[in-house]
Amino acid sequence: MLKQRLKKEWHEFSVLLKNVPTLVVVLFIISVFAMNLLANKSISIPVNWLALDCGIIVSWFAFFTMDILTKHFGPKASTQVTVLAIIINLFFCLLLFIGSVIPGMWGEAYADGSEDIINGALNSTFGGTWYVVLGSTIAFLASAIINNLLNFAVGKLFKKNPDGLTAYVLRTYVSTAVGQFVDNLVFALIVSHFFFGWTIVQCLTCAATGMLVELLCEAIFFYPGFKITNRWKKNKVGEEYFKLKEGETQNESICDGNE
Repeated sequence: MLKQRLKKEWHEFSVLLKNVPTLVVVLFIISVFAMNLLANKSISIPVNWLALDCGIIVSWFAFFTMDILTKHFGPKASTQVTVLAIIINLFFCLLLFIGSVIPGMWGEAYADGSEDIINGALNSTFGGTWYVVLGSTIAFLASAIINNLLNFAVGKLFKKNPDGLTAYVLRTYVSTAVGQFVDNLVFALIVSHFFFGWTIVQCLTCAATGMLVELLCEAIFFYPGFKITNRWKKNKVGEEYFKLKEGETQNESICDGNE
């Protein structure tokens, strides 16, 4: 039974990847990778109760992508693509780590008297550290699951016009606000609090500020997302995947009825 279940899930996932527009998957994976790399750099802010990292400048795109995937393909499909992005991110983090320990000099390290210091800093930045990778992976996975499920749940509240602009705006705003807050807070508590010395207040303000920045980006990009999902529906994007899911649901109903 387990083998058959796994085989069915793998087939479903393979069909999903065939049906999701390739450019969306590629840009999503790049955004996850860039977000985690940029999270290594803190932003200098002239107040001691607020702390941010540069991952915030690209994290909005990851949530934007998850929202349109959830709206069109459902929360399970969106989460599966997210897990794929996380796995690929971890693989390239490993490659960067290998590159960082290979003997040699970075081009930017050639500064008289400071070569070793600069080269070591660059190796540490691109090679990453285990706690940053661990924290970012746990935080993003948790926030992605929450974002996708909440987006879907809010969408279910709109019975009369689930594909309308109001429904799309509310489902993206609510899910992004909660998901981004969770993402920033979990990462800040795991990494920034224990290893960078951030206070709990800084962790909370970072999470809240990140959430506000995400909502600002949603205000700018929600309409393109809305138009994308409508165009996908009009052009029947993912039809093969939906037929597969519908067939599986019918088979399960027949089996339940026989029992």
